[in-house]
Amino acid sequence: MLQQHDNVLLNWLFSETCETYQHLGCVLYRYQETDYPLSLQADLPYRCRVIFESQCSVQIGAWLALISVDAHIAKLDRQNDLVGFELSTQTPIDELIILFPQEIAAEIVLVQQPLARLNLCGLLVMDMDSTAIQIECIDELAAMAGAGEEVAAVTASAMRGELDFEQSLRQRVAKLAGADAQIIEQLCDTLPLMPGLESMIAELKSHQWKLVVASGGFTPFVGHLQNLLGLDAAYANELVIQEGKLLGEVTGVVVDAQYKASVIAKCAQKWSIASGQCVAIGDGANDIPMIQAADLGLAFHAKPKLIAAADAAIQRLDLRALVFCLQA
Repeated sequence: MLQQHDNVLLNWLFSETCETYQHLGCVLYRYQETDYPLSLQADLPYRCRVIFESQCSVQIGAWLALISVDAHIAKLDRQNDLVGFELSTQTPIDELIILFPQEIAAEIVLVQQPLARLNLCGLLVMDMDSTAIQIECIDELAAMAGAGEEVAAVTASAMRGELDFEQSLRQRVAKLAGADAQIIEQLCDTLPLMPGLESMIAELKSHQWKLVVASGGFTPFVGHLQNLLGLDAAYANELVIQEGKLLGEVTGVVVDAQYKASVIAKCAQKWSIASGQCVAIGDGANDIPMIQAADLGLAFHAKPKLIAAADAAIQRLDLRALVFCLQA
């Protein structure tokens, strides 16, 4: 619910009043989200989406009041309690975008390509660590095994894209040699899900989307998430365990950046996902090939290298924002 003292433009947008609004010499036209790809995109090539927590509506309303060109606006209805609208224009609104309020729970997403359709079957491939869950599992395992600082430093360097992933993975896993394998189960029992994950998954499932985790982490954790959340598939690296101890090794094909990218095509073919309906989301440099392989690649609270490579970024809100990046 928007606050009672919201800007008049937002009150107009989210009410059932007239379809046009006169504002400072310009006209605002209200439309349905589904109208844009059907009849508006040729005439309104400049498009952005604004997503925010309702308590930020005063700041968003004040920002919207700065608009000085004719524009079309559509309310975005989703199954969670974030608020969203789409703004489309005939001319660029770069100055308005630059003035978008910072340091509040809000995102502005520039739409520069056709969006995957929320209400059609699609595929979402997610990174796990720091994307689907709030931690880096290798760092937590290392802390439990007494090698936390050494491993965390290697992880940070790898996430920035400074190290080859497989090399860094093997370096970090080697630090776990001799640790009791029970620490894996202990960590599985306390995995902190990323805020908004369950809401996002529920909405995508309601539209028959396929949901996959592709992780440079480890199979016990992705398996736990798959069972907990009812995901359709999960890919990760397999730790070698012998006589209840970690040997400090991984076995089989390493799930690296290129492997994660290959998951997009593999799963799309398996489930006959239509062109344009593959979405990927991640946070680190290791996710760049994966998000580039998708039709829509999203950076989530991400490192600069990934943000630069992504189609769009979610930087301040939680995973509930993802469904606002899809076309109803």
